[in-house]
Amino acid sequence: MNNVEKEYFNWLYTLMCGNDTFKANSFSALLSRLYDREFTWIICNDSNRAEEGINLRYRFAMDRHYRYSGVKIAIKGPCNMLEMIAALAIRCEENIMDDPLIGDRTTQWFWSMINSLGLSTMYGNMFDPDYIDDVLTKFMNRDYSPNGKGGLFTIKNYTTDLRSAEIWYQLCWYLDNLEGY
Repeated sequence: MNNVEKEYFNWLYTLMCGNDTFKANSFSALLSRLYDREFTWIICNDSNRAEEGINLRYRFAMDRHYRYSGVKIAIKGPCNMLEMIAALAIRCEENIMDDPLIGDRTTQWFWSMINSLGLSTMYGNMFDPDYIDDVLTKFMNRDYSPNGKGGLFTIKNYTTDLRSAEIWYQLCWYLDNLEGY
């Protein structure tokens, strides 16, 4: 990783861990693994999730007052899993669930997806890179439960098979089924 890419990873890491010291100290290996794994899809419109993930590079450049052309040269390659999930969490908060009275819940959306994937215990001596790779492969191949468990969103008592729906629809159905929001 070059210096700009390291700074970008740290920027994403800080966005997704917020002020939570436990997460900031415990989940670096998991988020690094997500960063190193390319996001691939089999449902056509999920390409939009990849595009939004890559667009975080532009947001990073603007936030750090860098020229985007320089960031684009330093951070190459397709969208990775960390970018995709982070971009989805940000979009969820900013475009759907924004509520100034509650505050920013971007990290909540992100960690909810990590939990649904089954990766929320991957820290410290529980960190298992092979398990993480297996979970991510199953997710991208849509080899998870019809209610979404093992994917990004688990919806209890839901009759639609989430495996056949694009990620954006899964997010919307998940939010529609939350109680108290």
